[in-house]
Order: sequence, then C-alpha cells, then structure tokens
Amino acid sequence: MRNTASRVRLAAAVTAVASIAVLAGCSSSGHSDGTSAAASCAPAKGKVTLQYWNTVPGMDKVVALWNQQNPNIQVQMKNISNDQYGTISNALKAGTAPDLAQVGYDELPNLRTQNAFVDASACDAATAAKSKFVPWTWSQTSFGGTGVFAFPQDTGPMALYVRSDIFAKYHLPVPKTWDEYAADAQKMHAADKNLTMTFFDPNNAEWFNGLLWQNSAKMYAYSNDKWQVSVDSAQSKQVADYWQKLIDAKTVRTDLANGSTQMYAAYQKDQIASYVGAAWGYSMFRDNLPSQAGKWSIVPMPTWGTNAASGDWGGSTVAFMKGSTHLYESVKFNSWLNTDPQALALENKLGGLYPAATAGLQLPSLSQGVPYYNNEKIFDVFAESSRNIDTSFAWGPTQKTVNLSLQDAMAKAAAGNGTLTGALSTSQATALKSMKDLAIPAEAGK
Repeated sequence: MRNTASRVRLAAAVTAVASIAVLAGCSSSGHSDGTSAAASCAPAKGKVTLQYWNTVPGMDKVVALWNQQNPNIQVQMKNISNDQYGTISNALKAGTAPDLAQVGYDELPNLRTQNAFVDASACDAATAAKSKFVPWTWSQTSFGGTGVFAFPQDTGPMALYVRSDIFAKYHLPVPKTWDEYAADAQKMHAADKNLTMTFFDPNNAEWFNGLLWQNSAKMYAYSNDKWQVSVDSAQSKQVADYWQKLIDAKTVRTDLANGSTQMYAAYQKDQIASYVGAAWGYSMFRDNLPSQAGKWSIVPMPTWGTNAASGDWGGSTVAFMKGSTHLYESVKFNSWLNTDPQALALENKLGGLYPAATAGLQLPSLSQGVPYYNNEKIFDVFAESSRNIDTSFAWGPTQKTVNLSLQDAMAKAAAGNGTLTGALSTSQATALKSMKDLAIPAEAGK
C-alpha cells in the first residue's frame, strides 16, 4: 500500500492545527497553554489491571490475545459504542475515567478543554513511539509538539460502496462524478419508487464534514492570532445544496441512522443502491449482510467535476485518560495495540480498522482481494483516496459543539423545517459564539 506519502503530506496542516489549538487557549489544569505536566512512569510492583474503553467490533478478541500473553498486565475492555463521548464525559465528571479510551481526532481538542488527558511523555516508550506512526496522525496527539496524550489508531479515507447488481439491473454505469450520481439516483427512483441511491443521516455531522472536506471547504483557518471561521463557505454551500436537491427529489432517504438495524434492513431489502463510507466501514456490510457477498464493490468517491479530491471520515486515537495510576503499563499496552503486526491484523480483520501505524500499512490483508467484495483489492481504492485528501482541512477547537449544532439544524432541514444551507449558517454562528464563550479569538473567515 502506498498511502504513507499522503499521510506525510497531511503533517504540515495538522501540525499547524495542533499548534494553534494550544495558542487558542483551550485551557486545562496544569500549564497555562493547556498542557499538563507529564505523569510519573514508574512501573507497578505487582499485577496490574487496566480499563480500556472503545467502540470497535471484535476488540475483545484483540484484548484477549494481549491478556493471554501478558499475565501481569491484564486489560478489562468496555464497549461504549452506544454513547461514546457521553460515557467518557460522564466518567470524567465522576472521576471514574478509564486508563485508556478511544477518542476521534476531531474530539481531541474538545476533550482537552475538559482536562481529560494525562501526558505520557515521561515514558521513554511513549516518546519513542512517534517513529511508528504516520506523521500527520502523531502530530494530532501531541498538541503542538508538546506532550504525548494519545497514540493514533486508525484513519478513514472515503470511497463509494455500490451494489453492482442493482446498477446492472437498471443498465446504469457506476457514477464517477456527483452529477452522474444524482442522475443515476433519479433514474433508479423513477424505475422503482422503493429504491433510493443512498441515505442522508442528518445526525451524523462527522460524515457530512467528510463530504465538505472533499470539496475543499475550509471550515477553519488561523491567521493574525485569530481563528478564521468559514463553516458556511461557498464550497460548503455547494455540498449542502447538492444534498438538499437529492432530499427534495426523494432520491435519498433521511430516516436512517448510520449503522442502525433499520439501515441494514433497508439494504437487505434492496431498497438502497450505494453507501458513501470510509475504509473502516468495509466490515460493516460483510458482517451484517453476509447474504449480499459478491454483490458489493468499492470504487472512488464521485468527484466534483474533474477534481479527484477525496475526504476523510473518522479515525481514532487511544488516549491516556486523566486519573490513570498505571501509566507505564498503559503505554506498553497502547503501543502493542496500535503497532504490533499481530494486533493490527486482528483489528483490521475483525473491526475493519485502517491502521495509522506505518507497520499496519504493510499488512498482507491490505494488499489482497477481499472475498466479500468479489475478491477486489478494495484497500487500493482507499489508498488512492488517502492520497487525494485535501491537506489544508482543519478542525476547530469547539468542534463537538459545532457538530451538535449542525446535526440539530440538519435534522430540522431533513424534516422540512429549513435547508441544509441554513444549517451551515446556524453552525457558523455557533462556532463563533462557542469560541467567544471560551475567550478564543475568532472572526468570520473571508
């Protein structure tokens, strides 16, 4: 796989984002720049049990492998996929946070304002781990090069999942542009009123952000000691207008949540012909729709004209959480979890993770055909997607608040109360207000 180069190209942009997050004053107890002093890295004198929370399918089997090999450092795993950040936030307030938790890249700045993390840089193994990860992912976890607050785990370059048999049934070519995608959607729905091209989940801002990212929508920038906020940029509005037209034409559904039982049921009934998703999603259809093996293909994202840019949806870290008293052991397990070839292979096989570790990019499974997808080399598609990601995209320091605002407004628009373009304007105002409330200098971008 040749996606390491694209990760390197992302380094400069994300390093800048991490640095300005520090400058922006996202405070936590400890240093005035929001970092905290590195914790002690003394190993425990006896047997240790760590708590690790995550949302990844099959991770219990990966943890079981570790426990089998490391009797003196046992790990208890809790799946928090039902309410990932609500569970973490409540635990932080109650002082019951785990030693380690899965945290998305876009959520790191927000949780940092809650003083959620402990600095593991006192552990030599933590600082040495930098060389084991794709550079752009590491730069997000160190906050401007200061401290080690998490280890990268996976990334989410996007692509288009298509039901090849449905496209063939209606004699439609697989779309290469968004214009072609909309035209195909109209033809399918005209032929079968129960068939839509895909679904638009209004409660999934992270997915929508990936679509904005693809269109070079600059949601945030930093200059003259201020955040420049452009959530409702012209590029963002172009994406919103596009999906609004599909919603209005009823060629996409808005009543399904990503990963829900209802979503899989709709695909099982052949009511939806495609899925706009990320690399980590390949196992979702394989594991939940086994009878459709051989009917799915994965192709590049439809493009805006001739621009081959792609987007990223998701990707996570494993963060060192505040309150952990076993930092040495946490670093040891975290390093194994996210750099050991055996662990990475299991995580990809069982949970669909697309690894952030450089060793993971060399996994044999990422260069072979995948039986469920007609033995196609689907990870070649994701590698190409990764190479085409716009490296200047940045997350804001109040991203969670902005995402919640966007979701609320998109849900109203999907119900007929407003538009997706209006949702962007609402989120623009929310971004500026939330930064002002935290005394973070910000202004509307030009």
